Amino acid sequence: MPYSVSPIGFMRSCFREKFAIPRQPQLAPAARGTLELLPPYDQPQALQGLEQVSHVWLLFLFHQALEEQPRLRVRPPRLGGNRMLGVFASRASHRPNGIGQSVVRLDAVEAGRLQLSGIDLLDGTPVLDIKPYVPYADALPDACNAIASQAPQRITVQWAEGILQKAQAESQRLGQPLTELVEQCLAQDPRPAYQRPEPERRYGTRFWDVSVRWHYPSPELIRVIEIERE
Repeated sequence: MPYSVSPIGFMRSCFREKFAIPRQPQLAPAARGTLELLPPYDQPQALQGLEQVSHVWLLFLFHQALEEQPRLRVRPPRLGGNRMLGVFASRASHRPNGIGQSVVRLDAVEAGRLQLSGIDLLDGTPVLDIKPYVPYADALPDACNAIASQAPQRITVQWAEGILQKAQAESQRLGQPLTELVEQCLAQDPRPAYQRPEPERRYGTRFWDVSVRWHYPSPELIRVIEIERE
C-alpha cells in the first residue's frame, strides 16, 4: 500500500551545491542554516518546549538524488568509491525512499523557523520531521561500526596570498563564519576518493553567495586560490 508524505519546511542552507558538503553532520560546526517551517507547523504550539533541546534529528528528502529504480548496492565514498556495499549498510544518498537523517545543533527557536548549525543539508532540502535528540537513548557508548570506525582523516588547507583576507571580508559582509566553513569542509577532502588529480586541476563550489575554488598542489594539501562573490 503506497504512502505519501509532505514537507513540514525547507532548509535555507550555506551549501548551494552538493559538492563539498560534509558526508556526515557535525563534521563542519561552522555550517549553518535556517529551517523555515510551513503552516501549520510554523505556529508556536508546534515548537513549544523545543528551546530546552540542544540538538535535533532532521528527517529529510535527498531531493536531488531521487530515483525511480531502487539501488540494492552503492559505492560509499568511505570505501574509496570503487567498492560495492549493500544500500542498508551505508548512508549513501541513493535511498529506497530518498530519506535522510541528520543530527544537528539547535542554535535558536524563532517564530516559524529554527536556526541550526553543524548541518549537512543542501539549500532547498525538504524536511519531513523534527525529533529531539535524547542523549541517554541516542548516544550509545558500546556502539560500533567497522565500516566507519572513526572520522575521516583531515588534510591541510592552505590559502593563496591575499585569498584569506578576501574570505574574511566576505565573512564580515555575510555575518557568517565563511573562513571556518571553507577550512572545515575542504579539510575533509571532498573529491572522490579514487581521484588523484593533476596539481593544475581546479575544483569549486558555493557557500552562501560566494564561489570558492581550489586545487591540490600535492595529494595531501589543498590550496584555496579564489574567493568571488556571485
